[in-house]
Amino acid sequence: MRKKTNCYYCGAILTEKLFEDRIRLFCEKCNEPIYENPVPATCLVTIDDKKRVLLVKRNVEPKVGFWCLPGGFIELGENPEEGALRELEEETGLKGKIEMLLGVSSNQNQQYHSVLIVGYLVRNYSGILSTGYDASDAAWYNYKEIPEIAFQSHMNFIRMFYATYGDC
Repeated sequence: MRKKTNCYYCGAILTEKLFEDRIRLFCEKCNEPIYENPVPATCLVTIDDKKRVLLVKRNVEPKVGFWCLPGGFIELGENPEEGALRELEEETGLKGKIEMLLGVSSNQNQQYHSVLIVGYLVRNYSGILSTGYDASDAAWYNYKEIPEIAFQSHMNFIRMFYATYGDC
């Protein structure tokens, strides 16, 4: 991961400074610490009437060619639910309705360091299954036939659903 060198606000060169009991990047010109936070993302455990889970095959890094849940980064101006449903439609062509929050998890990532993931359950959806630019395939899987999943947090959300609703 690349280390940040310049202040987001004024462009001055950053230093490292002990601040709030941690070594942080610091802008001497602004006299402010640079807080680095996880990047927010979502994923959806989308279940059909046969209790199969919808997976997409990744067409972008990281983990190109691996299967995962539909989801992605939350855009500015979106709340997590809006971002999740937008990603579902972009990646699968389906419009969904969130039934419930499954939980919050995180993944480590080379590019973003830490990604905070909000997982939702969708069982009410409409549309024709298709793929978007960042998915090369989309398919429904029975729990016992799930391929290797790109991200541990996604597999944890899948297990959470099946542990609660059966068919593991």
